[in-house]
Amino acid sequence: MSAIENKHRILILGASGFIGNALYKELCSYFKTFGTYRTSKREFEKNQHFFQYDVEEDDVFEILEIVKPTIIISALRGDFNAQVIAHAHIAQYLQMHKSKLLFLSSANVFDSYSKYPSYESDKTLSDSVYGHFKIKIENMLLRLPKRQVAIIRLPMVFGNQSPRITEIKEFIKNKEAIEVFPNLIMNIATDIKLTQQIHYIINRNKSGIFHIGSTDLVHHDEYILEIINALGFKNVLLKNVYTTNDDRYLAVLPKYNLLPKHLQFTSKDFISEIEI
Repeated sequence: MSAIENKHRILILGASGFIGNALYKELCSYFKTFGTYRTSKREFEKNQHFFQYDVEEDDVFEILEIVKPTIIISALRGDFNAQVIAHAHIAQYLQMHKSKLLFLSSANVFDSYSKYPSYESDKTLSDSVYGHFKIKIENMLLRLPKRQVAIIRLPMVFGNQSPRITEIKEFIKNKEAIEVFPNLIMNIATDIKLTQQIHYIINRNKSGIFHIGSTDLVHHDEYILEIINALGFKNVLLKNVYTTNDDRYLAVLPKYNLLPKHLQFTSKDFISEIEI
């Protein structure tokens, strides 16, 4: 085990969620990795490295003091106001220690700009409550020393066991229509690539803003149809949802913080992964 892998203690906030759990599985063989979970579940309670934490009721400071992480990964979900307070406490902790925070943000910080894909240094502006909340935390973190923060903006995240794929299968099983957005142009992230990319960011001690997603752009309706076909389903009901008459972009592409070629991928790679 290399010195860098030996020295890190990683705390994943939200390690019971889809992305958080994928990160835990990727990192726990290489680093001393800890995680939080919200709802009682036997597999987490038995794991000595997991702590029960409810963002609305508990103070994150207590877990930080116990774990003493060198790296905190925030994959939290839950009440937005409670999350803002939790991140303010994390920011205080970072000011007192030499730790670093990797914050999972979203392409929604740009959802006001619909005419182009967005790059790392573009100004954030959002029309959605979710986008506003992510911007609020981003702005708080950007006031900290640059070397202590990595903001990782994600487009839609897919994976074999992801909530989106599970939902698609549920709708098909119940013979319900799946909502698609014909005018939405996006790129995608996958759990497998995302965990490798974050592992690389940790290993290389990278900081700053990262746009992590496929190198190509796809229309939402066409891509969902590709997924359905790859999963082997036929004659599926789709419901077209038009939020605008024009094409609308919700895509995050890198211009400055490019990751190495072996960590780049296209939307087709995910289709190949799930093809039956």
